[in-house]
Amino acid sequence: MPKKIKTEEEALHEAIRMVAPGTPIREAIAYVLQAGTGAMLCFGEVNRLARLSEGGVELNVEMRPQLLYELSKMDGAIILNEKATRIYYANRFMKPNTRIPSEETGTRHRVAQRIAAQAKCTVVTVSQRRSSVTVFCHGRKYQMRNVQVTVNKAIQGIQTVERYVQSLQQALQELTMHEMGDWVNLPDVCRVLQRCEMVERTCRREVLPAIEELGEEGRLFGLQVTELLKPVEEARLVVKDYARDRSAETVVERIRALSDTDLLGSAAISQALGFGAGARGLEMVLVPRGYRVLSMMSRLSDAIVKNLVERFGTLSALMRASKEQLVEVEGVGEVMAERLRSGLEFLRTQLSMDNRKQ
Repeated sequence: MPKKIKTEEEALHEAIRMVAPGTPIREAIAYVLQAGTGAMLCFGEVNRLARLSEGGVELNVEMRPQLLYELSKMDGAIILNEKATRIYYANRFMKPNTRIPSEETGTRHRVAQRIAAQAKCTVVTVSQRRSSVTVFCHGRKYQMRNVQVTVNKAIQGIQTVERYVQSLQQALQELTMHEMGDWVNLPDVCRVLQRCEMVERTCRREVLPAIEELGEEGRLFGLQVTELLKPVEEARLVVKDYARDRSAETVVERIRALSDTDLLGSAAISQALGFGAGARGLEMVLVPRGYRVLSMMSRLSDAIVKNLVERFGTLSALMRASKEQLVEVEGVGEVMAERLRSGLEFLRTQLSMDNRKQ
């Protein structure tokens, strides 16, 4: 089976996870930082890295944090395999192509950047003077932050996501109320999709990178984010309910491609849904297919939800359906039909009560 070719982005994320807290490599780096020394660690295809270097000591031994720290006391680079499980060379003099451009000023960092670009590998440098850790991966560079700084960034990001999720939940509740009353406008739908994308965009840009960099230290943050993002799954079904003449996947891709400025308005989201960006489109009254509301009913599988939507076409038609009509749908028995009717009625009553309380 051919080896999967990784993109630079994927390789960089792997490299960050490899040096994150809780990993053996990070333990060795911590020893180097505590000792106030420096190091250059090269991870990749060993034969290729050997051809780009000379001298040093050939080892081929299992990687152990303490051993890696001891070897880093020598001036040269240390060459490990791509998985960082074995050490092959120590005190190695690296010879990159000097024509490869580098904006780095320090000798170690300049060599590391060129080797990473030339050998398509990962090179991690530990700076003695700055007490910092830098990851060079293929053509990318990433400056690892102090753990406490990264923790603070994760906390701030999660707090922002919490506020966006609260706004998303409110927009979803308002949309459900409008759907039950058969008076959904396009801006109602756009508002939900806007809030949903703001939640996901903040997670992608701010929270998830910080959690990834924290490694084991970020495990609890990861669990918290997973719980926070549950309303996003519900919001994604809004696209299936309202997308016009295009797949839900296409709509999601177009919304993700919007700039931050375009995301703030309804016109671009309306256009992504297939309704156009004009003012007339934004005044349209829409009818949901029913995917999202049906997903809120317990014991309804995806297959049954699909069968119900295909049979009745709209949520309003489904809510008007008799028990006998529901039983005609494949997978729906008399008991399920009764539960579905009572569940929809209960949801309508609950939303009406919540609305009166506000």
